[in-house]
Amino acid sequence: MTSRRLPGFVLVGGVGFLVDAGILTVLMTGYGFDPYMARAVSFTIAVTTTWYLNRRWVFDRQNVRLNSREYLSYVTVQVIGALLNLLVFVAAIELVESLRNIPVIPLAFGAGVALLFNFGASSRFVFADRDGGKPEESAP
Repeated sequence: MTSRRLPGFVLVGGVGFLVDAGILTVLMTGYGFDPYMARAVSFTIAVTTTWYLNRRWVFDRQNVRLNSREYLSYVTVQVIGALLNLLVFVAAIELVESLRNIPVIPLAFGAGVALLFNFGASSRFVFADRDGGKPEESAP
């Protein structure tokens, strides 16, 4: 059932957020990256982390072989989610210039919007059972 997966998906998203925010902050404060370049790097690493955790833990797919259709669906969802995330991130920085100095706040806004989209799309399209469009249930 999808609703049972939401807490795990949110927890994994929280881990992804911490990875994203930590790397973003280190790149900006420690290495002088601008917020957009730092975000591109931090997001890429965070997406890889959350994909692995969601596939193995939330959707219990560690014993299911990754196929090209699932992978293409995953990439599509992530690209759309990334665009939504980035759109919100950029809008927050551009609309409230002081947020440029506190990039974790726009990051949180972007992450929240992307989390909702990614959960719905992942449940319905990426990790769904082909017959009913519903996520596979793990054995008890």
